[in-house]
Amino acid sequence: MANNARKGVKMSEKEIRKLDVRGEICPYPMLKTNEELDSDKDINILEVLTDHSPALSTIPPQALKRGYEVEIDEIDNSEWKITLKKDG
Repeated sequence: MANNARKGVKMSEKEIRKLDVRGEICPYPMLKTNEELDSDKDINILEVLTDHSPALSTIPPQALKRGYEVEIDEIDNSEWKITLKKDG
């Protein structure tokens, strides 16, 4: 079972939310990301941690539809951070 952690970190005036979906397989990383974005419309930055490479092609299109910019960084071998930033 995955360790799903959610926490917020204040940086300047923008809160960075973190969502850990490592250990989850599709469609759950995308669904949990959507749930997180739906839970608070004021999220400016969401960092999603995943170790499931198909999530790299499912999360970004959903985020773009919601008006988020997307940045993907490999943080470890087979582990990525998908950063969603509110456009504007």
